[in-house]
Amino acid sequence: MQTGFRFRCYPTAAQEQTLLRWIGCQRFIVNAKVREDRYFRTFARKSLQHTGQYAPQDQQYAQFISEETAWLREVPSPILRNGAVRWKQAYGRFFKQLAGRPTLQRKTGTQSVWITSELFRFEPVTDPATGEVAQRLILGTTKFPVGEMAFKTSGAFKPPASIHITVEAGRWFVSGSFDDGVVQATFQETADWLATFTQDELLERTVGVDRGVTIPAMASTGQAFDFTTAQQERMARKETSRRRWQRKLSRRTKGGANRRKAARRVEALHQYAKNVRRDFAHQTSHALVSNPSKLLIVFEDLGVQRMTRRARPQQDADGRYVRNGAAAKSGLNAAILRSAWGKAKEYSTYKALRAGKLCLSVPAQHTSQECATCGHIHPDNRLSQAVFVCQRCGKKDNADHNAGRVIASRGVDRVLSGQYKDKDRKRTMRLRQKSLGPERPEVTPMETTVSRGAGNSATLGSGKWEIPARTPCV
Repeated sequence: MQTGFRFRCYPTAAQEQTLLRWIGCQRFIVNAKVREDRYFRTFARKSLQHTGQYAPQDQQYAQFISEETAWLREVPSPILRNGAVRWKQAYGRFFKQLAGRPTLQRKTGTQSVWITSELFRFEPVTDPATGEVAQRLILGTTKFPVGEMAFKTSGAFKPPASIHITVEAGRWFVSGSFDDGVVQATFQETADWLATFTQDELLERTVGVDRGVTIPAMASTGQAFDFTTAQQERMARKETSRRRWQRKLSRRTKGGANRRKAARRVEALHQYAKNVRRDFAHQTSHALVSNPSKLLIVFEDLGVQRMTRRARPQQDADGRYVRNGAAAKSGLNAAILRSAWGKAKEYSTYKALRAGKLCLSVPAQHTSQECATCGHIHPDNRLSQAVFVCQRCGKKDNADHNAGRVIASRGVDRVLSGQYKDKDRKRTMRLRQKSLGPERPEVTPMETTVSRGAGNSATLGSGKWEIPARTPCV
């Protein structure tokens, strides 16, 4: 099974400068390939004689090394080659409809460099006092030496074929992936195995998770997952400081040293909340998966991206813009994004498969209005955010706990139906369909020339079009 690691590393000041140079040169190659592709595609659209010719989809980068860019020779060639490979891989995802075309990479924000095996090696080192075997990371070559870079491990790992070195808000990380040799059951195999249980047996081994804003996650077992009071207070203070430094950043001169300092301060303040949300998602998913009495974990299928869209502007009959609740919607969007809904489900999915369990999603319609005891659905069942009282059977319960039980029951029904299949795990890009009008009539294929007037002609595929001559401007 393919697994990965991400360790904190501590390069020296000299090593930081070298790694930043590697990051910058690799980013330059990626951006140069993006600009080259945009140039060819624009030229092909505006030049009739280049119709049918496409921009080169290769990994060449030597054309970008010249006298003006002589500093590219100050880094190892695999760094530049990997930049071209990254661009090619991004274009491959575009052709598979998994993402858009490669875009320009920014100099600010999280930065990383892809390093292949020519430029690093892990060497085992035995501690003479304890006898434990550790790994040390050596970077560079004879011509471009970097030396040993200290890093802190949090578990056993095997040397990977390539690594990524990333810097986020001044903190450095090394990451990679390797095959641990463990055979993992597929999603469908696990679902077929769970379908052999009876409904009562599977319901007893199922936990449903209701996600909300007040309580980020509530399990059907009654266990609530939320940020600690200290974390909430610290994130509130960090957010106040971030807004203050964001205002300072907007007033400072572009390109100045003080603006860069303010930008780094804003990035560092963002980083704390990001780390807290990641830690919360890992702890929540670990608690759900590590429960030995549960084999099925069920979430409600929430479209977080759709739910966090900005409010649309509204107009009255006279065309004047009226209040649309944008401020309240913005606050709700921020609260949803702070709850780490997506990360908790994502981490639970891969951890469940690794543990031989299953994590799936069910439709979220009326989960907060349905009674888990009798199945009655009515908006009046939920009296408030926390109080649920069924209008038919009179069952009283915490609203989030009741929703978790409903979600668990729906997950059991989907598995036992035998019709639940593993959907495509690829995250495809959704494109808006544009109305293109009626289709063009088919043309009988015939190899011919296209008249451009004034004696110009060209062969364009297997179709015949007459292009009128243009009158020169006077």
